Amino acid sequence: MRAVLVVNPQATATTPGGRDVLAHALASEVKLDVVETTHRGHAAEIGAAARDDGVDLVVAHGGDGTVNEVVNGMLPAVGDGRGSRADVPMLAVVPGGSANVFARALGYPADPVEAAHVLLDALVRDRSRRIGLGTADDRWFTFSAGMGWDADVVAGVDRIRGKEASPGLYTRVAVRSYFWPAHSRPRLTLTVDDDEPVTVRSAFLSNADPWSYLGPRPIRLNPGCTFERGIGVFAPRSLDIISVLGYLRRALSAAGCQPNRRLVQRDDVRAVSVSSEKPVNLQVDGDLVGARTSVEFRSVADALTVVV
Repeated sequence: MRAVLVVNPQATATTPGGRDVLAHALASEVKLDVVETTHRGHAAEIGAAARDDGVDLVVAHGGDGTVNEVVNGMLPAVGDGRGSRADVPMLAVVPGGSANVFARALGYPADPVEAAHVLLDALVRDRSRRIGLGTADDRWFTFSAGMGWDADVVAGVDRIRGKEASPGLYTRVAVRSYFWPAHSRPRLTLTVDDDEPVTVRSAFLSNADPWSYLGPRPIRLNPGCTFERGIGVFAPRSLDIISVLGYLRRALSAAGCQPNRRLVQRDDVRAVSVSSEKPVNLQVDGDLVGARTSVEFRSVADALTVVV
């Protein structure tokens, strides 16, 4: 089996020593090439080259942004109808970022060393699974996308250079983002599958449960969402402080958020349209894409093979 190990040396939890140990361990099971990323978009270039070269497996060692780039490089462009092509390499993930949501949702431990052991065992036992993915216009996403408040938080964190993206930083930026544009945040028009359009204040899309993590605690916006079903939608009709505190309390509970009249919450959705009169920030897998006035989100079943 031919494999490429993609390492983001700028990720929170990657180190030269950890890279070398991981590479040595993987080389005992596969014919391995190791490539470190040097610029934004490089992981996507590596993923595309791996697909074109007939590589069997790509291992991403970095954060969720690195994984997203690799996936967007390996898979064909959104909309060409070939998302499950046989020539797309398998994917494995060894966490190296701060949240590592995709890896943890797949069942990998958050610790890179423990995750490497799980990966090696999966390779020895030939263990893998097919999963679905989501798309946001022309971008693939592995676990989440969103327009509105969550994307504003991502934009706020992006503006703070030189600081580790810790749970505390995200919390501070989330609070600041909530209060600062409270009266100017545009309303969104949301259409789920063939339902009638509704007005909401923000739109969170999930491809897995949990939606994210606050340190060790899962944030469960759509507890019924899985990689094998359609995407989940969590769209608050109101963002008043009482409602937000209620959403947060339930999202951090063991059962996760449940439907109520203050929000649109759906699982196993095939298509979602979100539009706004003014540009609104869009994020995919925790990376800022930019401001958009409309986005089409879709679920693509059986899109990728992951080793886990």
